[in-house]
This record gives sequence, structure tokens and C-alpha cells, in this order.
Amino acid sequence: VRIVTLVSQVLIYTSKSGLLASKSESLHDQFNEATETTRLLDSSGGNHMNSQIPEPVHDGSQDPSIHRTTFPFGNKWKYLMGYSIFLPYMWPSKSHGLKLVRLACLFLLVVQRINNVMTPILVGVIITALANQQEAHAFYVVWPQITLYVFSRWLQTGLSSLRSALWIPVSQYSRMELSTAAFEHVHNLGLDFHRNKKTGEVLSALNKGKSVTGLLEQVVFEFIPTLLDLFIAIGYFLIAFDAYYALVVGISSFGYIYVTIRMGLWRAQTRREMVNASRYEDAVKNESVVAYETVKLFNAEQHEFHRYRTAVRDYQKTEYYSSLRGTVLNTVQNTVLMTGLLCTCFIAAYQVSTVQQPVGLFVTLLMYMAQPQGPLGYLGSFYASIQSSLINAERILELFREQSTVVDSKLATPLVACKGEIRFQNVQFFYDDRKVLFNGLTFTCKPGTTTALVGESGVGKSTIFQILYRFYNPADGSVHVDGYDVRDLTGDSIRKHVSIVPQHLALFNESLMYNLNGGEKQRVAIARTILKNTRIILLDEATSALDAGSETFIQRSLKAFSYDRTILVIAHRLSTITAADCILVLHEGRVVERGTHAELLELNGRYAEMWRNHTRE
Repeated sequence: VRIVTLVSQVLIYTSKSGLLASKSESLHDQFNEATETTRLLDSSGGNHMNSQIPEPVHDGSQDPSIHRTTFPFGNKWKYLMGYSIFLPYMWPSKSHGLKLVRLACLFLLVVQRINNVMTPILVGVIITALANQQEAHAFYVVWPQITLYVFSRWLQTGLSSLRSALWIPVSQYSRMELSTAAFEHVHNLGLDFHRNKKTGEVLSALNKGKSVTGLLEQVVFEFIPTLLDLFIAIGYFLIAFDAYYALVVGISSFGYIYVTIRMGLWRAQTRREMVNASRYEDAVKNESVVAYETVKLFNAEQHEFHRYRTAVRDYQKTEYYSSLRGTVLNTVQNTVLMTGLLCTCFIAAYQVSTVQQPVGLFVTLLMYMAQPQGPLGYLGSFYASIQSSLINAERILELFREQSTVVDSKLATPLVACKGEIRFQNVQFFYDDRKVLFNGLTFTCKPGTTTALVGESGVGKSTIFQILYRFYNPADGSVHVDGYDVRDLTGDSIRKHVSIVPQHLALFNESLMYNLNGGEKQRVAIARTILKNTRIILLDEATSALDAGSETFIQRSLKAFSYDRTILVIAHRLSTITAADCILVLHEGRVVERGTHAELLELNGRYAEMWRNHTRE
């Protein structure tokens, strides 16, 4: 009868908890549905080239995503299943040795659970034996039982330390695989993502790999053992003692779990706001430090100080409410556990007083009650910790969900050799629906010739380079290199045959120990191009940062190096392209004039007007 009563009450409790949870979730989703509008990794338009890109507003207020408290990828199930993308990085598939280490750690985990069951039993045996000696006025010291008890206590710490030591290389493997995969993924994303991204956001996301690996360790070595300890304790009470003990422990334990989950969801709202506020604070700090020169040039220090101070204040506000709700949660959790302990002690004291059970039972029960209370007490902090890890991991999860707009087709082949012919055929391209950049762009560059691109700012000269480099795909038309459509070639192989001297160059802090001013950077870029030794060279204002003497020297060097190579040049100073084999004048998405310098002057069109304006300067 007692067993039937226990089972029925647990089933009724579980069904009611499920109904309450489902109703609360539906209300919670309805309440927060209106806030599900802003991406956590806000890239101002993401990777959709045709979407309208909103202008960023930096007024010192918080990022709108901070106020989002709902799940960013749909309902809870879809949200949790989204993390399955990390599983291949968690299992050491490349190392058989690490697989054996992981299995050894799981074996030690099982041994720990068995040892935890034996420890309270040994204490009860010792107490009962000592009590019986006093009643019988006999002398016998239970040396074997005491030795086993101390050894069992030592094993509790020893096995945990051994398991932690063995797990270090497994954890390092997961961290390495996940971090490098995220780093490579960012580099493989399209140029549109990198232009629209917030640098601080992406850097923050890349730093969240530790949260994912920590999440795995918490689930395997803390959450699962906690549940095992709980069910072992309930089963032991039911079999070895009395169904009433199992009933009290079961109700208090599941009541604790229910309170933890329900109040945890209540706390998760402020927890998410706190994590997102911290993310925004990092973004403000990173962006402001990276833009140090701009801040100084425009006397924006006080504005940046105020913006960062506001971000810190917003974070502290959300941190306060999150900590306050955490304190309330801990108080309620402790009340539930102590109520269960009180009921168990009353039952055990009554049975010992009426000589229904030996005195050692009371001590054994106290230890068994403490055994699930420890994991359950940890479960509360673990639930908050796992919430924090999940929210932190959302950053890197959303980064993995970003897809490049330019990917090689499965049938793409590498460009093995390159002669240097370039052909744009009726190319159409636009960044968004508001403006069409190219509308039927057509031109051909013969191998070994120099072609210059001129036109007003924003006409798309640099975009031609980016399309040729496979940073973007044309919306219509085609681009050919040596007669091959670039979409039928791998992007990496195309870039191996193309060099570029960009207008703005990034240097890596490795071996250049001298002054890195604009002219020095330009020389480094030209040196890189010469060392790469490709058949196609793109010059984007290659000498814009040089003085007149250096420019003349570099122009001679480039002329000697560019012999029998295909050169595309972008230049605002028309005097640097007068010797080009062909000059293309771009206007409103098309080539409106083409020819040599002399031919275009004789034509007396747009180029001639640009030349007259240039000579007046």
C-alpha cells in the first residue's frame, strides 16, 4: 500500500508540474513575443545583400538586444537542439587515446557513485556496533569498519581529483577544435558580413568557446551525477528502510527541482539582460579603443567616456536585479530542503525512540539526507551556471549560424595556370534594393595589358576588384578569367593568381619593428605583391600615401615588374594612368567611355572634363 501511495503521488505531482510548466511557458512566450526582433549578433543587416541596412545609432543607450528575454532560435526544444552543432567538436574523433581517457573518466564516475552509497552505510554500521557494545558492556573496537569508512571518504576526493586530471587533455582538445573552427568560420564568411559586423560583437563571440566546453563538463560530471545520487538515495530509502522516507525525500527533491526550474526561468530574464549588457559593454570598449585615433581627431573623448560609463551602469543595474533574484531563489530552495530534512528526522527519531530501528539508522539517514542535499544544493547554482553558459554560448552559436553569401560550388575546379585575361560580361550588381551599382557592366582586359578604371566616388571601381576576388557574386551576368566563369572556379585558386595593392592595408604585429606610417604600409603592400608574383595585379590607389619622389620611384618599379602581366589600376590622380593601354570611364553602372589617354582627350567627353579639372589643381 505504501509503495502504491508513493508512486501515485509522484505521478500526480509530475503531471501537475508539467501542466503548470506548459501554461507558464505559453504565457511567457506570448508576453515576450513582441521583443523577438533584434539579432543578438547584430551585424546591421546580416548576410543579406538585398536587405535594407539600418544606420547604427550611438547615443549612449543600450543595444536593443539587451532587452530581449526570449529564446533567440524559436521554442525551447529548437533552442536546445541548436547546440547540437557543437557535438562534433566535443568528441575527440581524431585521437583514439583521448577516447579511452573519456571512457576512463566515465568509469571513475560510476565508481564514485557506488562509493557514495557505501559511505553512509559504513557510518551506520559503526554507530550501531558501538551502541551494542555499550549495552552489552563489551569491549571491541571496529577497526576494519572505521578503516573502510576513512578509505571511502578518501576515495570521494581522490577519484574526483584523478578524474579531473585525466579530463584536462579532453577539455583542451574540445576548446582547440571549437575555437579554431569558429576562427576559420569567421574568415570564410563573406565580405558583406565583415563590413556590416560590429567588431566588438564578433570578438566577444569568439571568446565564448570556453563557455561551450565548460557546459559539456558541467552536464557530464555534475548534472548527471546529481540525478544519479538523487535516484539512488530514493531507491535506497524505499528498499532498505521505509516507503515514507522515500516519499519525503522524493517530494522534497522533486519539489526542489520544480522550484529551481520555475524560479530559474523567472531569474533567466534578468540573467539574459545582464549577459547582453556585459556584451554591449565589451563592444563599446573594444570599438572605442580600436577607433582611438578617430576619437582624438574629433574631440569625442567625453562622449566615449559617457557612453562607456552608461554601458557599465546599465550592466550593474541588471547585475543587481539578477543577484537579488538569485538570493530569493536560494532562500526558497533551502526552505524546501530543510522542510524535507525536518520530516525525515521526525520519522527516524520516532522509530529509534520506539526501538523500531537501531540508533545507527538515525545517523545513516542524516548522511543520506545530506548526500542528495549537497548535489541538490549544487543543482541550484548549477542551473544558474548552465543558464549563463547557454546564454554566453548563444554568441558563438549565432556566429556559426551565419553563412557566407559566396561559396564554391560542389563542381568548382581550381585554376591551375593563369594567362591573365579578364572579361566582365553584362554584369549587374547591387548591395541593396535602394541602389543598383552595375547595370550591364561589360569590358575585357587582354593578357599583358594595363587597364585603368576612373570615375566619380561611389561608382564601383573597388567593387570590380572585390567581384574579381570572389568577395561578391554578380546578381546577373558573368565574370571570366582566361575564359573560365569565376563561379566554376574555386575562390582560393583565383586569389592565388591575383595580387592587390589595397588603398588601406592592415599590418600584423610580427616582424616590422620600424615606423609604420602610411607610406611605409604602402611599400609593404607593394612588396607583398612583388613577392606573390602573380599574372594579374590590381592596384587600388597604390601610390596614394607616397610623396612625389617616392611615387616616381615606385611607379618605375611597378612598370618594370608589370611587364607582360595584366594590370588593373584605380587612380584618382589621372597623371598616373596616362600610359595605360586602355582607360575605362565608369558612370551610372556602365562603361561610358573607353580608349587610351590621347583617344579620350580627343573624344572630349567625361574623361576630358576630368582631365581639365585635374590639371587645374
